[in-house]
Amino acid sequence: MIILYISALIVAIAFAVLVIYLVRTLKSANRTLEHVANTMAGIEVQMNGITKETEALLQRTNRLADDIQDKSNSINSIFSSVNELGDSVGQFTQTIRHMSTTISNQANRQSDQVAQVIQWGNAALDLYTRYKEKKNATNMKEE
Repeated sequence: MIILYISALIVAIAFAVLVIYLVRTLKSANRTLEHVANTMAGIEVQMNGITKETEALLQRTNRLADDIQDKSNSINSIFSSVNELGDSVGQFTQTIRHMSTTISNQANRQSDQVAQVIQWGNAALDLYTRYKEKKNATNMKEE
């Protein structure tokens, strides 16, 4: 029977040691869980701040995108106007080129006519000069 008592005493001591270590482990686990809870609370606060900043950044980005779109539309209208101006200048240049060609062609045609008039004028002047010379020669013979 003594062995039974000694066995019961050893079991009781082992159970007490087990309970002591189990309590220590549970207290340590409790402290760890409290630290985790505090850390999670801090992370939650930080996430709320990050969420608010992200929303503000997204709103600013949307406003900036709208502003860029408006300015892009304005620039597109400017480029369209410049393109139309370029087309107008091109048409004006083409008109000037056509007028220049027309004037040059008419000048060439008229220069041929002017050359003929000058030739006829020279021929007429030559005939008149010969007539005068003959008349003078006849007048001198008569004298």
